[in-house]
Amino acid sequence: MGLAFAVPAAIYLCFPPRSRKTPDWVQAGDLTQLDLGQPQQLTFRRTGTDGWKIAAEKATAWCVKTSDRDVIAFSPWCTHLGCAYHWDEQKKQFLCPCHGSVFGIDGKVLAGPAPRSLDRYEVKLENNAVWLGPVRGPGGTAL
Repeated sequence: MGLAFAVPAAIYLCFPPRSRKTPDWVQAGDLTQLDLGQPQQLTFRRTGTDGWKIAAEKATAWCVKTSDRDVIAFSPWCTHLGCAYHWDEQKKQFLCPCHGSVFGIDGKVLAGPAPRSLDRYEVKLENNAVWLGPVRGPGGTAL
């Protein structure tokens, strides 16, 4: 009887689940839906594996179309303490309401306690689809 319980327990503990490689890139939107020079928040679904559990989560990115074939995508979290910021159309700036950080349309810090520019997603365009990859911090380091 003990063997009947020990074998499955040993398999569970000794052999981790097969890694289901989820794509690092996610389709986040359509290039034709973005207005030139106007930040827009895109919402998309990203899936991940945590042990045996596969979870889909909603994620967002602030995207700025800089030309007909170029897009910059910013992580939605302020680099100060990770608060969500928003685009202020009147001031033409990204504002963090929690601690007063201010960022330009290029993601650079204009004011406040934020220690660095906004983190960026890697971006690739295929046909008119905007694909987002991993978030990169200063110097292109993966976060």
